[in-house]
Amino acid sequence: MNLPVRPMPRPTAQVQPYVDAMATEKAVEFILHLGGAELWIPKTLRGKTEFEALIGPEAAQALAERSERLQKRVPLAKAWLVAMMDWQRIPASRIARRLRISDNSVRRMLKARKA
Repeated sequence: MNLPVRPMPRPTAQVQPYVDAMATEKAVEFILHLGGAELWIPKTLRGKTEFEALIGPEAAQALAERSERLQKRVPLAKAWLVAMMDWQRIPASRIARRLRISDNSVRRMLKARKA
């Protein structure tokens, strides 16, 4: 069965610097792992920070170069994450468990996005 090709959800303005610095898939994992946390990016990266270990040295350097565009805290970006996970064809119940929200909230976000 061939599923129709759907366009990838566009990143929100708060997520865009992360997507620009790393692949979209890495940005999703980064936000899932560090969303809501305060992010301090040192001027000189030495491979000792949690985010460097998570995304690798190249993406960490790219993120450091965009640090002036970043908020103090990593965004939670739940609506965008819901859209991305739905785009990856992950079931709503699994999305809900991963994001620690109800499946009704997931369906409501998806319905609002399509409207």
